[in-house]
Amino acid sequence: MLDQQLPGAVISPNLGKSCCSWMVMGEPRREEYKIQSFDAATQQLLKTALKDPGAVDLEKVANVIVDHSLQDCVFSKEAGRMCYAIIQAESKQAGQSVFRRGLLNRLQQEYQAREQLRARSLQGWVCYVTFICNIFDYLRVNNMPMMALVNPVYDCLFRLAQPDSLSKEEEVDCLVLQLHRVGEQLEKMNGQRMDELFVLIRDGFLLPTGLSSLAQLLLLEIIEFRAAGWKTTPAAHKYYYSEVSD
Repeated sequence: MLDQQLPGAVISPNLGKSCCSWMVMGEPRREEYKIQSFDAATQQLLKTALKDPGAVDLEKVANVIVDHSLQDCVFSKEAGRMCYAIIQAESKQAGQSVFRRGLLNRLQQEYQAREQLRARSLQGWVCYVTFICNIFDYLRVNNMPMMALVNPVYDCLFRLAQPDSLSKEEEVDCLVLQLHRVGEQLEKMNGQRMDELFVLIRDGFLLPTGLSSLAQLLLLEIIEFRAAGWKTTPAAHKYYYSEVSD
């Protein structure tokens, strides 16, 4: 169970401020959550979950967020921030974790069926990886990334580094974006698996059967990004960004 390490969880205070409206307080210039693509009733459900979580069915809210994240890659990049705000609001209001349990249980279900999801919808698969990495980035236990999510996130990234995935630019792009986002955190949690992942990435770069020039460029960039301590050097920034823009 992804939820197995959650009892006693403490939401990290440095991830944001208390959310007592449907925007993150303390971020007055931040755009509102991107929920315009939901119907009016669902928008109201999400707004209520953010303001008064005890007034709605939070398991339903978790399913709504996951379902939409699998269909909308733009929302999947935003959803972690929304989930964090609902978890924090529920914890402050009632000291409970109904939403968090529902969210992680649903993530586990999708994780177990990830190969079927990829076969059914490449976009849905890319959205799922984006979403679970987003959740990993936001949720904390005792101010540390959740151990229960480390291996599932790694497994998803390993799948993206397989030869059949590296031949698809959407999956390469997802792999590189997520490593930029959570790679450093993941390596701190399990450095051996990160080493193994980059062996696959290097092999994919050096044996570029079926790789597009853009995929090769992205893989080289992430290899150099990690080698530089998860930082982009000025020279690398100039080279890669000019190459991509060209």
